[in-house]
Amino acid sequence: MKTYPIQTISLDEAQEMQFKLVNCIHQIIPGSEMLSQGDLGVNMSCGAPIMTRKVEEVLASFFETEAAILVRGSGTGALRNVINVSVKPLEEIIIHDAPIYPTTDVIIKSMGLRPLKIDFNKEDANWNQAKNVSFAIVQHSRQKIDDSYNLENVIKKLKQINPNIKILVDDNYTTMKTLKIGAQLGADASGFSMFKLLGPEGIGCVVGSLELIRKIRGINYSGGSQVQGHEALDSLRALVYTPVSFAIQAKQVTEIYERLKQGEVEGIKKVFIANAQSRVVIVELKKPIAKAVLKTCEILGGAPHPIGSESKYEIVTLFYRVSGTFRKVIPHAEETMIRINPMRAGADTVIRILKSAIEQQK
Repeated sequence: MKTYPIQTISLDEAQEMQFKLVNCIHQIIPGSEMLSQGDLGVNMSCGAPIMTRKVEEVLASFFETEAAILVRGSGTGALRNVINVSVKPLEEIIIHDAPIYPTTDVIIKSMGLRPLKIDFNKEDANWNQAKNVSFAIVQHSRQKIDDSYNLENVIKKLKQINPNIKILVDDNYTTMKTLKIGAQLGADASGFSMFKLLGPEGIGCVVGSLELIRKIRGINYSGGSQVQGHEALDSLRALVYTPVSFAIQAKQVTEIYERLKQGEVEGIKKVFIANAQSRVVIVELKKPIAKAVLKTCEILGGAPHPIGSESKYEIVTLFYRVSGTFRKVIPHAEETMIRINPMRAGADTVIRILKSAIEQQK
């Protein structure tokens, strides 16, 4: 089995990303307002809290897009809003030939959309299916363990075949980890969760074309739909710390992989780095003891399940089953495979816990 992890930014690149974001803040939000908690309600001048609009301006500037909007419903809400204003019920859409991320599948089924699948990994796939289709969803992170497609190439290919197609990139698990997200690579929009970026619960973000963002504003005009000023500021403040934090995490993933590959822990058959949602270490055990190992890892201090997957609450290492989309492809995965995300832990801690958990199953 071969995996094709998405290239993550280095620590130096993460530092520059942090500086770029803070520079954008300096240019748009007065210093005294950054020391406030923002305003509330539907301000008559802009139909939303003024601070929320300023934060959105910062995000658009940082991600180099025409516009940005914060929405309710986290990453799923961000994707839903784009789909709602871009596609009519029962229309055809282009997706990757892979298990659909469960929450995205709910949106597709609720609108009665008809997916046309293209294997984005293959140059000789039936790309011409996109010729007369108005909309495509591309997931930046991997849907299958052996996915290898390059996001920028997929966007270019779809636009080449159909210049009028609107492309939404699901950038959950990749924002602030890669040099560029989909909207910076030619897609019409990127949607992602601010909760997955150390921000508050329930807040999503869409960055992309002004036309699309205006349509999303049009269906979120009520006071209850607005992201309030303090929520927007909390999202922005958290975002500042994500690139460096995630770069350190990615470095630990690589170290864990290298040490396990060298045989530091007995009982392991294979080890991979993969984007199983987040960039993680996938361990395949020699024996079907994965469930027992996971229970022991929790007793030893590991997190037994994700919350937002890299949310502000997730500090200790996640020892968890592989994702649902991966389990569909690999039937035995739940019995023999473990997903490890170090979160804020170092490699020494992760290996100590894993080694002890496996030894206790003898």
